Formats: sequence, structure tokens, C-alpha cells
Amino acid sequence: MANMPKYKVDHYQQKIGRHFNPLIEEQELLVKQYRTEATKRIVGKLSKKMGADKILASFKKAEEMMKKARQDAMIFFKKKVKQDEKKALIYNIRNSEEISLRDCEEQLTEWAKELVDRELRRRPEGEQLAQLEAVKQKAMDIVYESGDDKAIAIALDNCTKKIGITWVVDTSRIKQIAV
Repeated sequence: MANMPKYKVDHYQQKIGRHFNPLIEEQELLVKQYRTEATKRIVGKLSKKMGADKILASFKKAEEMMKKARQDAMIFFKKKVKQDEKKALIYNIRNSEEISLRDCEEQLTEWAKELVDRELRRRPEGEQLAQLEAVKQKAMDIVYESGDDKAIAIALDNCTKKIGITWVVDTSRIKQIAV
């Protein structure tokens, strides 16, 4: 590795990326699909298990009451402005220290995602993603730990055969393009 020029290392990194990144991205999409579905199911169970469901229900009721109070206030103040043309309406700026029902629900969703991610690593899709990432890392290790191009090519070919990637492509069967 000490004698390998940087451009060769970069070349191998790019080539490894070309081979592995599409496979990893495809597997990540499958995992994301399961993550989204599982997160939706777990949020309700998690909030109930933690006792947050009562807080959320209370919050929802309070926000609905607050919404009605805001609507009543708007109707009242608009009516007063129409009655007296000298009066004008002002807008209050929302205080950033307020916590909302949505904030609570987002927090529970984040916690649920962590639980789901741990579970997804046990599913076949998650195991396959972990395997692809491990083989990609092994390929990078081969590049950094090997000395010459032939040894790297042979080692990468052996490493990637297990997942269906042929590192060394036989070009002898390719037909010449007629000019």
C-alpha cells in the first residue's frame, strides 16, 4: 500500500462505490419501507406503554379548546374592529418556549424509530443490508492493505463473488464493433 499512488486508491474507492452503492441504496429503500410501517404501528404502543397516551389525549383536548377559543377571539375582535373604524388588530408572535401536541408526537416517533431500527437489523432485509455494508468495508480494507494491482484484483474478485459482483470482467467474449 505504501507504494500505491493516490490516484489508484481513489480509483479503487470509486469502483467499489459503483459496485456497492446501488445495492446498498436498494436495500436501504426496502428497510425504509419496513421502518415507516413499523414506526407507525409502534408509536401508539410506545405511547401507551410509557403512559404518554394520557398526556397526548389531554394535550389534544386542550389544543381543540384553545383552537375554539382562538376562533371565538378572532370573531369577537373582528366584530369590534368593524363596529369601530379607529380600532386596529395586532398579531401576537408565537412564543418558542411553547410545547405542542405535534412536538410530543414527533418525539415519540423519533423514539419509536430507534426501536424499529434495532428490530429491522434482525429482519432479512436488515441483515442483507448489514452484510452488503460489511463486504463493502472488506473491499476497502483489501485496497488499503494490499500492495499490487494483481493482488488487489484477485482479492476483490474473491470478496465480491459471494454477493454476485464480478470484479474481473472477461473481455475476450466481447465482439469488436465494426467501424
